[in-house]
Amino acid sequence: MIIKDSIDISDVVRVAREYEKVELSEEAKERIRESRKKVERFLESDNPMYGINTGFGALANVKIDKDDINQLQINLVRSHSAGVGPVFREDEVRAMMLLRVFSLARGYSGVREEVVEGLINLLNHRITPFVPSQGSVGASGDLAPLAHIALVLMGEGYAFYKGEKVKALQALKAEGLKPVKYEAKEGLALTNGAQAITAVLALTVHDSRVLFESALVSAAMAIDALKGSTTPFDARIHELRPHSGQIYVAQKLRDYLKGSEIRASHLHCSKVQDAYSLRAAPQVLGAVKDTIDYVEKVTLTEMNSVTDNPLIFDDGALSGGNFHGEPVALVADFLGIALSELANITERRIDRLVNPLVSGLPSFLATGKSGLNSGMMIWQYTAASLVSENKVLAHPASVDSIPTSAYQEDHVSMGTIAARKARMIFENTAKVIAIESMLASRAVNFHKPLKTSEFLQKYVNILNGEEVEGDAYMGEEFERILDFVKRGMKEKRGSNEH
Repeated sequence: MIIKDSIDISDVVRVAREYEKVELSEEAKERIRESRKKVERFLESDNPMYGINTGFGALANVKIDKDDINQLQINLVRSHSAGVGPVFREDEVRAMMLLRVFSLARGYSGVREEVVEGLINLLNHRITPFVPSQGSVGASGDLAPLAHIALVLMGEGYAFYKGEKVKALQALKAEGLKPVKYEAKEGLALTNGAQAITAVLALTVHDSRVLFESALVSAAMAIDALKGSTTPFDARIHELRPHSGQIYVAQKLRDYLKGSEIRASHLHCSKVQDAYSLRAAPQVLGAVKDTIDYVEKVTLTEMNSVTDNPLIFDDGALSGGNFHGEPVALVADFLGIALSELANITERRIDRLVNPLVSGLPSFLATGKSGLNSGMMIWQYTAASLVSENKVLAHPASVDSIPTSAYQEDHVSMGTIAARKARMIFENTAKVIAIESMLASRAVNFHKPLKTSEFLQKYVNILNGEEVEGDAYMGEEFERILDFVKRGMKEKRGSNEH
């Protein structure tokens, strides 16, 4: 990938997960050089400029001697590397580094070219900083997470290298790289920005879009297995409430169920209406899709923004608040809420699949001797547990704020928490979709000799494991299906695919 004028989520995925090499375009290099020249010119003045020759946060009024300016930046990185808790995943940290590279390469941060190239070297040599996931309040940038990245770049702290946690200097030396010695503005430029929030959010948005398509296939299978009507998916209904997601989902469900022998068998039955989890699937799932679309739009804007502070212009360094994570904090919470709803409605169909009071199918989809086998009963319990956990996680983090830095930073976004929670909700929701897929694909078979649609039958064949009479341990089968739905109902093609 060549860093130019814009970046999108597919770029992030390729670099973060597929280890695509990164390099700066000549235009980006020139922007970085010109911006650095301005900082060096500003340093010749005795005027206080935040972050360049002053302290940080509540210490912004403290002037720093010229001889101490470089040490100031090193001290900043060391002191701000205060994260705790479980570390971010490798792909998340790689995404953070890529997004920080792009922001610095816009030419408004005043760092030297070797600083940006240093981050690129970490990416290209697969040296992944050890970045704890807790400690950022999502304002003044993701200070702690980004500081842990900057710490590795200067040869301190820890990194993951060739599958092991090693000292950063050891990893750099193994790849023939030298630590970067920070100069004026550079430590601050590496830590001011919402790249931790945005990196986690970008990957979760990408994965949510893939999972959503799996959810549509899973929903269609469940609807057919439960002898649901396709009438509620008639295009004329949705034209009268033209939300784009709703229209999209209704169209997909019509297409997926077209030609089903199961559907044809009950076209003229006495049943008047289906439950909401079947009938209102376009309205609920469509709203989820619209939310994912909106979150992606905001995420793309953030990815292509400059969030440093101060920002370097021709006439000086201007201090503002672009580092504040509120734009992405709010949509991270919104994404978590939408994914939670996706799981909620899916769990209701799971219950209907195993519930003999409403399913029209064998109790709990059990096979073998009646009463002796519990069938799929407890998988609904598991789904219920997951959606209940989601409901707790879906409480917005962005509605909270605790002042930091002696009241100087008196309102913060808590966006990093929101992004982390959205990821947790995504993982739970993927499990719920996998459970529905596992159950619905088996439920369809109880209608034999009638078949589902040709489109759905190919997924039924893939999802169904070896037929076993009676109860059996399903854990490995579930993991196989979970991987399948997270790929968008696609078979695994190679070891490098994520």
